[in-house]
Amino acid sequence: MPVYKDEERGTWYVRCYYEDFTGKKKQIKKRGFKLQREAKEWETDFLRKQKGSTDMTFRSMYEIYIEDMGHRCRQSTIDGKEHVFEKLILPYFENKPINKITPKDIRAWQNEMIAKDYSNSYLDRMQNMITALFNYAVDYFNLSENPCHKAGRMGKREVVVNFWTKDEFDRILTAMEDDPTAHVSFSLLYYSGIRFGEFLALAPKDFDFEKNTLDITKSLQRVKKQDVVTPPKTPKSIRNIIIPDFVMKEVKDYMLKFYNLKVTDRVFPFTKSYINNAMARACKKSGVKKIRIHDIRHSHACRSKGRFEVSVLFSFI
Repeated sequence: MPVYKDEERGTWYVRCYYEDFTGKKKQIKKRGFKLQREAKEWETDFLRKQKGSTDMTFRSMYEIYIEDMGHRCRQSTIDGKEHVFEKLILPYFENKPINKITPKDIRAWQNEMIAKDYSNSYLDRMQNMITALFNYAVDYFNLSENPCHKAGRMGKREVVVNFWTKDEFDRILTAMEDDPTAHVSFSLLYYSGIRFGEFLALAPKDFDFEKNTLDITKSLQRVKKQDVVTPPKTPKSIRNIIIPDFVMKEVKDYMLKFYNLKVTDRVFPFTKSYINNAMARACKKSGVKKIRIHDIRHSHACRSKGRFEVSVLFSFI
């Protein structure tokens, strides 16, 4: 095997050839292995990975899966997957061949997760992620079966829909009268029903103050300490919304306070923590229960129908 000793560094390295997906022959070199055995194991797994062999390690399959999903999912979704896999799944399976992981292994891992007292919804999330990876291996790498199916599930999705009634929201706004920025932010979120990322990405050009409408064409995500503007969550999320005139007037007055605000500048250039803190202060002052920022969207749905309908709320989640 093409494994060599780096005499200068006292470590081992791999240099080998492989064919990429176009059939082109390429060379790869990987340094820094303390032991010859580690270098050989890396080379063996790398070549299995390139051939799409199901005896590659779980980690190799995970890396292929994450790279592929990265072209199809939002970065925030990928970040969430990576966090769960790196913290709670890879430590148990990373060096085991993907085709050697049995329902019994999955069951043992489930039992350890359950013993850690995670919530049912978090256990369900973990289960969905590992099941999806094995489904990917079955669909694209000819793994014979998904061991999660025989192992059964753990956890259960807990559907808890929190919202403010119109009276509760009015009390929140009253408590925010000394904070104009929070007041206009919560008014717009409540009466528009837009997602928080869509709210953060709003620019002056998105508002039509003559027609009292708002164009939603983008979303802002915080990715690795950087603000990233992306398309909205789904194609159907690109939309034009009618906003009450009193809310539009408040937004217009708020925007007039900015010096030299350009049509492409962010109207609300702050973070999620500002909104969370503003909500916490208003809830404490008004006695209204605290909800998630996303639950303001549920509150809008309830207001739109005038009563609580779970089917309607699900369409807003």
